[in-house]
Amino acid sequence: MNTHKSTHSAASIITQIILWLTTTYLLIGGIWLICLGGSPFYTILALALGLFTYLYQHNWSNTLWYFATILIATLGWGLWEVGTDFWALAPRFDILFLLGLWLLLPWPTHQLTAQYGGKTAIAITLITILGIMIYSISHDPQEINGTITRTQPTPALDNHGIAAEDWPAYGRTQSGTRYSPLTQINTSNVNQLKVAWIYHTGDFKTDNDSAETTNELTPIKIGNKLFICTPHQFLDALDASTGKRLWRFNPKLRSNKTFQHLTCRGVSYYAATAANNSETKASTICPRKILLPVNDGRLIAVNADNGEKCKDFGNQGEINLQIKMPYAYLGGYNPTSPPVVTPSTIIIGGSVTDNLSTKEPSGVIRGYDVNNGQLKWIFDTGAENPNAMPGENTTFVHNSPNAWAPLAYDQQRNIVYVPTGVGTPDIWGGHRDNLKERYANSIVALNASTGQLLWHYQTTHHDLWDMDVPAQPSLMDLILPSGKQIPAIYVLTKTGNIFVLNRETGKTIVPVTEKPVPQTIKHGNPTQGEHYSPTQPFSALSLTPTSKLTDKDMWGATMFDQLICRIQFKRLNYDGIYTPPSENGTLVFPGNLGVFEWGGISVNQDRQIALMNPIGLPFVSRLIPTNPDRAQQKQGAGTENGMQPMYGAPYGVEISPFLSPLGLPCKQPSWGFVAGVDLQNNQVVWKKRIGTIRDSLPKLFELPPLKIGVPGLGGSISTAGNIMFVSATQDDYLRAYDTSNGHLLWEARLPAGGQATPMTYAVNGKQYVVQMAGGHASFGTKMGDYLIAYALP
Repeated sequence: MNTHKSTHSAASIITQIILWLTTTYLLIGGIWLICLGGSPFYTILALALGLFTYLYQHNWSNTLWYFATILIATLGWGLWEVGTDFWALAPRFDILFLLGLWLLLPWPTHQLTAQYGGKTAIAITLITILGIMIYSISHDPQEINGTITRTQPTPALDNHGIAAEDWPAYGRTQSGTRYSPLTQINTSNVNQLKVAWIYHTGDFKTDNDSAETTNELTPIKIGNKLFICTPHQFLDALDASTGKRLWRFNPKLRSNKTFQHLTCRGVSYYAATAANNSETKASTICPRKILLPVNDGRLIAVNADNGEKCKDFGNQGEINLQIKMPYAYLGGYNPTSPPVVTPSTIIIGGSVTDNLSTKEPSGVIRGYDVNNGQLKWIFDTGAENPNAMPGENTTFVHNSPNAWAPLAYDQQRNIVYVPTGVGTPDIWGGHRDNLKERYANSIVALNASTGQLLWHYQTTHHDLWDMDVPAQPSLMDLILPSGKQIPAIYVLTKTGNIFVLNRETGKTIVPVTEKPVPQTIKHGNPTQGEHYSPTQPFSALSLTPTSKLTDKDMWGATMFDQLICRIQFKRLNYDGIYTPPSENGTLVFPGNLGVFEWGGISVNQDRQIALMNPIGLPFVSRLIPTNPDRAQQKQGAGTENGMQPMYGAPYGVEISPFLSPLGLPCKQPSWGFVAGVDLQNNQVVWKKRIGTIRDSLPKLFELPPLKIGVPGLGGSISTAGNIMFVSATQDDYLRAYDTSNGHLLWEARLPAGGQATPMTYAVNGKQYVVQMAGGHASFGTKMGDYLIAYALP
C-alpha cells in the first residue's frame, strides 16, 4: 500500500471540499449583495474560485498561476476600497492568504504538473501582501500625526482659585475643564509610574441589581481626603496619602433589577467659607458637606469631617427628589451625576427611564439652598412657565426633557449650564408638543440663584435617535488671533458636533450650518404619526465621521462574516446621519453611545487645546408596531438595549449594536480614538487609535495587544506636565499620552474595566493619579472594586 500517495490524495480532496464550500458561500452571498445594490466583487471572486477549483480538480498545469492572479486581484480590490488600513484590509484576503499558504505545501499540489512556477508566483504574491500589511501598520490613513506647537507656560496659569494640589469637583473645576496644573508627573518620567496604593470598596453587583450596574466614579480630593461613591452609593472618605478608609456612610439604597442605571459618577463638596451670606445662612452643624446623589431619588448631605448626616439639611439630612414628581416609581427618576454647588445653591438634574412609556417622571432641574436644603427654584423643561412651582394638587410635567449628565457652572457670572436630552420615549416623537421639544437636546443657561433662563441653544431638532447632550460642558476663555478673549462654552453632543458658544449670550463662536437631512426611508412602511425635522445643525468643529458609511466600510474577522455584514447593511435603512427610525430597521451612526459620552473632554486654557477620546460604533433601531393602549406590564427595563416597550406609543423599539454573527462590530475599526484639538483654529492636530480587543474575546482566542481602536466609556484628563490620562476602553488599561502629539508614553494593566474618568492630585509633595477599575456590566468589561493610585517611585 502506498501510504504517501494516500496522504496526498486525502489532502487534495480536503482542498477541493474547502474550495467548493468557499465558492458556494461567496456565490450565494455575493448574488444576494448585488441584488441589494452592493459590491459585485464577491460574486466575481466566487466565479474565479469556482474556475480555479475546477482546474485544480482536473490537474490543469497552470492552476497555481491562476490562484496567484486571484490573490493579486483581491489585493488590488482591497487597496482600492480601503487603502493601507491594516484592520480594514485583513478580512478581505485573510482566508485567501491561508489558502495560498496551504497550496505552497507539497501535499495538496503533488498531482499538479508545472507546479513550481505557480508556487513561486503564489509565494511572491503572499510576500507582497505581507509587506503591504507590515507597511500599513505604520501608515494608518485614519490617524493624524501632527504636533501642537503652542507650549505650556511655566508655571501653569490656572485661574480658578483652586489649590493646585486639589481636585475638589467632578471635573476638577465646576467649569468642566478636567485639567490640573500639577507637573511632577510629566513626559520625561511618566513611564516610571508605579502603584502607590489600592483601595477595595467591597461593593459588587448582586443578583438583584440592574444590568446597567457600573463603576463610573471620579473621586474628588480636598486637603488630605478623597471622597468616593460606589455603585450602591456607599460614600467613603479616604486618606489621600495611603488610601485607607477614614469613614463610610451607607445611604441604604433601595434598588432592584428594573433600574435602568445603578451608578454614581461622583459627589460634590461645599465649604461654608464660600457661603454667600446674602442668599443663605451658613450651617454650624455641617460647615463642610458632601452632597451624595442616590439612585432611588434622593439627595443626601453628609458631614465631610465625620460621615454623619447633616441633620439641618432637608429632612434630617436628605431631600426627597420624588416630591411633586408625576408617575413616580422607584428608579423612574434617577440622579446619577454629582450636582453643581454654588456659594448658595445646589443644582441637580437626573435621568428618567428611557423608552419605557409616555407616562414617566419629569426631567425638572431644581435649585436647593446649600445649607438648609429648602427648594429655591425649579426649571421644568416641559412646562409653559418653567419656573412655576407646582400647586397643591399639581405636579411637574411628565416626560419633560431631563439632564442626566453633569452640569457646569461659571462662578464669576453665576450661570449654570444644563445639558439636556430628549423627553422619553426617545425613538418615537409623535406625542411631543412644542413645549416638550423647546429645551430638548439643548444647552440651557440659567441664573444659578434664581433658575431664570438666560439663553438656550438646541443641538438636535425633534430627536428620534437618542442624541442627547451627554456630557458636562467645558468652559474656557478663548483667545482670538487678535488677542481678544471670548468667554466660551464647549458643548459636546452624541452626534460628534462640538458647539462653541459665547457663554454669556449663547451666540455661536464657531460657525454652525443648518443642513438638510434624510426625510424618507427606502425599505418598509413609513412610521405612523411621525414627522421629521427638515434640517439639523452641524458645527464646523466636529469629530463626526465626514462621509456616509457604505458597504465597503463593513467589516468582519473574515471575508465570510464581512460579507454578511455588507448584506445586513444594505438591508437596513441608512442615508447618513439622522436617517429616520423604521419598522424595517435603521442604521444609527453615530450610534446610541454617541461620539461623545458622559466622560466629557479635557480643556487646557493655558495652551488653548482640548484632549478627547471620541468613539464611533453604529447601532440598529427597529420599530415594532404595537397597540398604544396596551396595558403596561412592567416598570423599568433594567437596560437601555434590547426590546424597549414604549408603552403609550404605537411602537416598541429594539435597540442593539450593529454586530456580525461573530459578535464583532460590522463597521470596520477604528471604533475609538484619542485626539488633540487646537481650539484657536478648531483643527484636529493629532488623532490616534486607542485600545485592543485582547479583553473582548474568550481567553481561548486571546490575541496579542495590537492597537485596533476600541470604544470607551469615560473621559480624559490632562495636566501641565503635558500628559493626557485616559482609561475608558474595552481593554483594561490606563494610558498616558503626550498632549502635544498623541504619542503613547505609558500604560498599565487594570485588574478590571476602567470605564471611569481618572483624576490627579498632590499631597505631602507627591503627585498621584487615581483610577477607578470596577467595570461596566452592560459594556461587557470585567467587574471589580479597585480604586488604584499611581505615583513616581
